[in-house]
Amino acid sequence: MSAPRRRVGVLALQGDFREHLAALRACEVEGIPVRLAADLEPVDALILPGGESTTMARLMDPVLKTAIQQRSAAGMPVLGTCAGMILMARDVQGGRADQEPLQLMDIKIRRNAYGRQIDSFETEVESRAIGGSGPAVFIRAPQLIERSSHIDVLAVHGGLAVALQQGNRLALAFHPELTPDRRWHQYFLSLDGEAR
Repeated sequence: MSAPRRRVGVLALQGDFREHLAALRACEVEGIPVRLAADLEPVDALILPGGESTTMARLMDPVLKTAIQQRSAAGMPVLGTCAGMILMARDVQGGRADQEPLQLMDIKIRRNAYGRQIDSFETEVESRAIGGSGPAVFIRAPQLIERSSHIDVLAVHGGLAVALQQGNRLALAFHPELTPDRRWHQYFLSLDGEAR
């Protein structure tokens, strides 16, 4: 594993970007809000936060979308939480036809699979990636429908995969940024920047 990154971008169009920036500060890493393609240039890694995936996709400048795809293909690690997981997917069930995801991971996702906002819950998930059990907040969370054989499942809840890894790309159906536990962020920061 490489040394922790010094500059991590957080997509700051909508959603829990402030909470991710606070989590990065707690990990002693500089977090940089990313709203434009130019904001992406100085960062070593990127977090796509929880929020409303349709709104984020609508607000994302096409130049920024292309820059994220190119940087990811060149090896920049990317973490997507909840809506960020949806943005990372190859295909989205329940998404809008005019809003294509970033297609950073070879997964198919169902939006809002865990119900409405009032159906949100917090539980514990077990994962070797974080060295045991840790809190996970599910808010209108997405559900994995399909994955290619080169996607690693890092955590399961209720028989369903909720944490996935493809090389240096990490997708979580839950919100680690809404808990005081920073192990998922620390795990992400340990991923190297080589293309996968």
